[in-house]
Amino acid sequence: MTTDDTHRASEREAVAEANFATYADPLVHEAIEEASALKDTADAEKLHKLRVALRRLRTLLWAYRPILDEQFDNEQRAVLKFLANAAGNTRDWDILIGLVEDRSDEELLNVFRQNRKETADRSRETLLNSDLTKLLREAISEANRELNTSAVRTPLTKFARKRVSAAQKQLKKRMQHASKTGGSDYNSYHDVRKAGKKVRYLIEFFEPLLQKRQRKSLKELKQLQKRFGGLNDVVASRNLLTTHQGSLPDEASADAALRLLKKEQKRRLKAASRLL
Repeated sequence: MTTDDTHRASEREAVAEANFATYADPLVHEAIEEASALKDTADAEKLHKLRVALRRLRTLLWAYRPILDEQFDNEQRAVLKFLANAAGNTRDWDILIGLVEDRSDEELLNVFRQNRKETADRSRETLLNSDLTKLLREAISEANRELNTSAVRTPLTKFARKRVSAAQKQLKKRMQHASKTGGSDYNSYHDVRKAGKKVRYLIEFFEPLLQKRQRKSLKELKQLQKRFGGLNDVVASRNLLTTHQGSLPDEASADAALRLLKKEQKRRLKAASRLL
């Protein structure tokens, strides 16, 4: 390698704009790989891994938002959200079944399982028809073109630390707001969960570049995600069951499942509140 080559490589390593693909390409590859597997079957684990990859990619776009075109960023993040939601619908049924299967009758569970199968088939069809591979590759190519032709050059370490700091401040603000509600506003708890997930993904992206005080929160973030994610699972399951209640064969069984979920939501809300 010549001196000029070494200089260019060193410069690339230090610049946020030139390193976007370093973070984005593995996520795009993973998403495409998981989506390709859906051609054969609507496998729940494949759908879940696809959703996670898309959410991580969406977080990366949030990180690069200050140096990307705002309209482009909004459009791409909206597309990724739509695709991630399509991939996640099946898991919603899996979570509901897991929460109530020990205390629900088999007839009700069979209806849930049938709904889950139909949802998985719809998710698979939506994702296959979306031309996900083309969408992702074109989005990343356009982002790379925009970033690499920009006259601005942002030091990567400074950029990473600043974006993680911004996300951490957002999380702290949302935790303070949720604490003030005393559990009366679930949406504020949902906002905490999303903000916590964003911080976790960003730390995982940029960990080698971060200060120790920024990195050390990762363990606490995983605990926060576990508790607030568990709360979200119950709330989403209650909403899902309520939405489909009219089409269920046994109203009494559905009511019993709803009471069970309500009780579990109260317990998990208290557990989540202790982390605020």
